[in-house]
Amino acid sequence: MPSTLYLLPTQLGDVAWPTVLPAGSQEIACRLQHFIVENAKTARATLKWLSHPTPLREVAIEQLPEPLTPADIDRLLSPLQAGHDMGLMSEAGCPGVADPGALIVRRAHEIGHGVKPLVGPSSLLLALMASGLDGQRFAFHGYLPVREPERSKRIVELEKESRHRQQTQLFIETPYRNTALLDALLATCHPETLLCLASDLTLPDETVATRRISAWRKMPRPELNRRPTVFLMLNAG
Repeated sequence: MPSTLYLLPTQLGDVAWPTVLPAGSQEIACRLQHFIVENAKTARATLKWLSHPTPLREVAIEQLPEPLTPADIDRLLSPLQAGHDMGLMSEAGCPGVADPGALIVRRAHEIGHGVKPLVGPSSLLLALMASGLDGQRFAFHGYLPVREPERSKRIVELEKESRHRQQTQLFIETPYRNTALLDALLATCHPETLLCLASDLTLPDETVATRRISAWRKMPRPELNRRPTVFLMLNAG
């Protein structure tokens, strides 16, 4: 039987694993001995968090190189080819979603191995669920430009696309730049555009709030500095 690549979601922060990961996902993770990971240090912490029974020095953990070449992908998947089940882990959340692991998954399909996604937290879906914005039509755009005027130009483009497609737009930022992105959104967007800020999802300090831009402008700015945040925007016209 072909071996299987398991896609193992990881915690979004410092929480007890039963609050965000089903026992079945933990059980599978704890029997795997080969992992491809976005960040080796984070992966070891996650396996310790999951109480992996094997001493971590004996677990094969391979970090994704940058850039990731086809030769790298085949080398990383060699245990799969040798008959070993493997786990793919993101640094946080779900592998293959806003994550370089998608190329690993694609290659596993190409060479005829099973791919099994496991249940766990996705900050993007959690944010969309809690936002009250359109969950039928949505798009994730990753990071917006850091510098002006490129950032504001991109915000205008996304707002127009949202209005035209009736589509929720999702994007993220490096946590220490969150405040600058929020300032740009409040300065640029139409007053009736809906903006959701979803911060520290699954953590004790989690906050999710959706307001029109006009309402956000009248309120004290929320503290977003160094808090992982998903930004969601909908201009319903």
